[in-house]
Order: sequence, then C-alpha cells, then structure tokens
Amino acid sequence: MKTWESIVSILGIGTALPPYRIDQDETAGKLAEALADRRDAARWARKIFKSCGVETRYTCEPNLLEPIDRCRYLSNRPQADIPATGERMEMYKRQSVPLAGEAAAEALRDGNVEPARITHLITVSCTGLFLPGIDVALMQALGLDANVSRIPLTFMGCAAGLTAIRLSEQIVRGNPASKVLVVCVELCTLHMQPSSAREALYATAFFGDGASACIVGEASPGQRAIFALSKGETVLFPGSTGDMVWNVGNYGFDLFLSPHIPKLIGEFVPAEIARFLKGRAAPELWAIHPGGRGIVDTLQSALSLTDAQTRASRSVLREYGNMSSATLLFVLQRMRQWLEAERQGPKEGMALAFGPGLTAELMNIAYVPAGSPYPEALDDAYV
Repeated sequence: MKTWESIVSILGIGTALPPYRIDQDETAGKLAEALADRRDAARWARKIFKSCGVETRYTCEPNLLEPIDRCRYLSNRPQADIPATGERMEMYKRQSVPLAGEAAAEALRDGNVEPARITHLITVSCTGLFLPGIDVALMQALGLDANVSRIPLTFMGCAAGLTAIRLSEQIVRGNPASKVLVVCVELCTLHMQPSSAREALYATAFFGDGASACIVGEASPGQRAIFALSKGETVLFPGSTGDMVWNVGNYGFDLFLSPHIPKLIGEFVPAEIARFLKGRAAPELWAIHPGGRGIVDTLQSALSLTDAQTRASRSVLREYGNMSSATLLFVLQRMRQWLEAERQGPKEGMALAFGPGLTAELMNIAYVPAGSPYPEALDDAYV
C-alpha cells in the first residue's frame, strides 16, 4: 500500500509579523483628516476602509502610527519631507531580513528539518530590492550550506507565493532527495503615499506587512500534519495586462488596481478550475489568496462555496490585510490549525492566488493529519 512518504508535501510552515499594529478605523480617521479639504476623496477613503474586509494590519514603520501631522506617509506635508524611494528601500533592507529569518526559522522547526538538509532556497518579494539580496542574507543567518541553489522571485506580485510552492513541487518531484525552503517577505506599507487619487487610497486601505515560509519535500515517518501537493499550473487572463500595475516611483512603488479585478476573476477562474480538475469533483478545502474582500466574495459566489470554506481566507484578511505573496501561507497555516483542532481526517483541497498579468496560480493540495493512512482515492491528483 502506498504511503504519504512518497508524496511531495509542505512539511512545515512559519509566519512572522512586524511589531506595529495598524487599526483600520483609526487609520481611516487619520486619512480622512488629511483629506479634509478634499471631501469627495475623504468620503471615498472612508468607504474603502469600511468595506475592504480588514480590521487590523501590521507595519514595520512606526511613523505610520503617528498623528497625521507627523505621519510622513499619509499627511499633506511638504514634498521634501515625504520619504523618497531610496529611503524606503533602506528601511526595507533593514526590516525584511530579520522578519524573513523569523518565518524561515519557524518553518524549519515546524517541519523538523535541519538547515543542513536544505538544498534549494526560493525567496519571494515584490516590495523591495537590494543586492546581495535576501537569499544571501538568509543563507548566512540560518546557517545554510554554501552550495544551496538560490532562486529569487522578484516583482511578481501576490501570486508569487504559490508560484514558489509550485516550483518547489517540481524540484522535489524531479529529485526526491531535495528539501526546498520557500521564504516570502513583503513590506507593503512602506509604499503608502499622501495622495487623494482613488487607486492610491484603495492600495492604502488593505495592504499589510508580513513574512511566511515553508519547507517542501517528501514526508518522513511520524511527520506532523502536512499538506500534500500535486502538479500546479499558472495561467494568464486574456486582455488584462493593465488591470494590476506596479511601477517604481519617486516616492515608493506606485500601485494601480482596477476595480474590475473581482469581476474578471469571477468570469475567468471558474472555467479554469473546471478544466484543471479534469472531471474530478470540486474539493472540500479552498485556500484562496485574500487579495481583497471583493475577490473572496466573488469566488465564494461563483464556486458555490460555504462560509466555512472561505473562513481561513477571510480571517487572515481581517486580522493581517493583504500581505501580497506572503499571505497564502498564512491562510494554509490557519487552515491547518483549525483542522488539527477539530481532529479532521484527510481532505482534498485547492490553493488559488492572483497577481499581475493578470495571473492565476492553481494547485491541488490535500490536508493529511499525522499518522493518517494514504487514501488511495487521491492517486489521480497526488502522484
């Protein structure tokens, strides 16, 4: 009888948050104060903050918690006092490495994997750049072997966390002895800008900072609860390249998010999922990247999902906001915690994430409790 030990899996998950907590209502009030002379923009800001499904977020920048007259990122201060992109990148360099290292160390402990066993390191980020990069810094901080293969995925947006997991599955499937460490770190709040433009206010409303990591490899006897992985795929939406745009500006990265994104996902993704499943029944578990409340609402309706099936995505969005590529592993960690607490048996699932392109990442997953026998019914999806 086949065992889970022959299946490529997420063996361990780690997450980390910076120390400063942003209260959504308080930030909406500060922003409205800053926009007091632009009433339409102030009303729009309050509406966005109230409807985006976020209650709290975290940031690495304490200045964002200052009163509006001292906040350099949100107020109407002189342009010379707004943090330039170079200053923001210096903050990113100082803050991203320890946060990423914290998540990576937790993933190693959670998966009971020694650093010396890591063969590949995939680092993911779209909110900052420097060289030598996070990959080199993590090699030194975690004590990884100097010969570890390093694969940085940069500027790929929210979908890139699942992209990295998909690449990891391919690596391990091709070489079962491999152990891949995936580390995602995003400091989205560093790119908040004092603007009354609707697209800037929209981005300000729900992005937060965080880091996540996982270990991908073949499971070992006695392994704790894991997520088995099968082949995933990525697909570009037709005619949507202008709906999510992320450019380097003088005062941080300039993000444009089309209000049509949820509608496009609702029109395109269900058919892709049906094609991807190849006639198999829809799974029970759904790890959806919560890019915003509208995306989760749209998919729940289009796929006829229950509130329980979107609970993990909504709770992560509510407590942490959208942390770009790092978010999906927060969702999987939350899902595993609940499944373990409820003593659930093996369950099939699917992971979904979206990013610039527009891009959709899809992957079959399965929750496997510790000590569970291998369910032969999953052969078609997980071999």
